[in-house]
Amino acid sequence: MKGVNKPSAPCGEDEALALAAQGGDRAAAETLLGRYKNAVRGIARSYFLEGGDAEDLVQEGMIGLYGAVTDYRADGGMSFKNFAYLCASRRIQSAVKSASRKKHGPLNRAVPLPGEELGALSVPCDPEAALIGAEEGAELWARVEGALSPAELRALRLYMQGLSISAIAEREKKSVKSCENAVQRAKKKVLALLGR
Repeated sequence: MKGVNKPSAPCGEDEALALAAQGGDRAAAETLLGRYKNAVRGIARSYFLEGGDAEDLVQEGMIGLYGAVTDYRADGGMSFKNFAYLCASRRIQSAVKSASRKKHGPLNRAVPLPGEELGALSVPCDPEAALIGAEEGAELWARVEGALSPAELRALRLYMQGLSISAIAEREKKSVKSCENAVQRAKKKVLALLGR
């Protein structure tokens, strides 16, 4: 694979380590995971995960690599190195495809209301509590507006309206990556304001 730091190990050593790891040798498994971690990072660099960051893809690739360690078969006709690249690449590609389906988009974007319990939904609304809640919400939104840059605020508002990152990028006439970063920065700042 071009541009990827491929581990240099004598032929057969990785296969022996994989078989030892499958036999319960944790040190062998850790050696293989450490040996191929940079290769996984290299594979992950060539993909983009909507709603995630590069480390999410590296983690997915490492899960694929661990699967390669546990599932490798010497009689499979493939070297461990090739099997490891295949498993890590497929796991990363699967994560990217899954994210692009947006099947769980509404759940991923859902934000719980502070202090709202499922049982409380059936309790009649107290007008005083509703007024105080509205005032607190307005105060929080004013703090959010003060904490975010204009680009972050626009991106967050559009995101909260249900627009995808690519739709926000199109509307803002910016790159998808730029808008994704703006939304991620905005989320972190809002969470910091909420004290989470």
